[in-house]
Amino acid sequence: MSAEFGPLVSGTWLAAHLDDVHVVDVRWYLDGRSGRAAYERGHVPGAVWLDIDTDLSAPASTAEGRHPLPTPEHFAAALGRVGIASGQRVVAYDDAGGSIAARLWWLLHVLDDPVAVLDGGLAAWPGPLVADAVEVDAVEREPRDWPVERFVSAAQVAAVTDTAVFDARTAERYVHGKEGIDPRPGHIPGAVSAPWGGNLAADGRFRDSEALRERFAAADGRPAIAYCGSGVTACHDLLAMELAGLTSTALYAGSWSQWGADPQRPTETG
Repeated sequence: MSAEFGPLVSGTWLAAHLDDVHVVDVRWYLDGRSGRAAYERGHVPGAVWLDIDTDLSAPASTAEGRHPLPTPEHFAAALGRVGIASGQRVVAYDDAGGSIAARLWWLLHVLDDPVAVLDGGLAAWPGPLVADAVEVDAVEREPRDWPVERFVSAAQVAAVTDTAVFDARTAERYVHGKEGIDPRPGHIPGAVSAPWGGNLAADGRFRDSEALRERFAAADGRPAIAYCGSGVTACHDLLAMELAGLTSTALYAGSWSQWGADPQRPTETG
């Protein structure tokens, strides 16, 4: 297998290297459908399932947002439970254009672990799906601290000057918010609307690097921060920026679910 790996792999590549990587299904649905149930109905052979809510996030709260960053200990334990040791190659997939899988990609990427997202998601998988229970041997995985330069707090976002801030939510939510999901309308002052879906071509795969560089031109030559509703789909923008060759990037994990919940923080609409 080539030493080069990620940040994307094709379905054809994955089928040829299925025995050489750990495949993780991270399907999750904002509308409340069960990602676990979807996994159990059919998944890529050998894939394990990790839950955005409980494995890749700390418990939700008004103060911290809907998907706070998990502690290093919690993240290491979740990966160890499904047999993923440090340094082992991981391919994450979902059925939503990589918008959920990118969260796992980001958490492993910033730890310098080899990780990729299945480009095109589950629809790109060329083989059959299976409903078999996957048996794995748990491993011990040493927790590693999150690199402070790749994550920012609300206070840090409020204090930035020469930094591009991107909002990965839909344009409608950027302007008006969505009742029942967003705590209030609007967005962080100065943030640029960059809906994650715009990172994809018509076939559901990521656009080429040149198109992505143009899309995130505001970050050319300066650092960038991405946020969304709760710190999940923002990672799709971070993956797109990585493909564009922009590497001075950070995640605001609290995102709008944290920022907008505090009435003392400013907001813009329109």
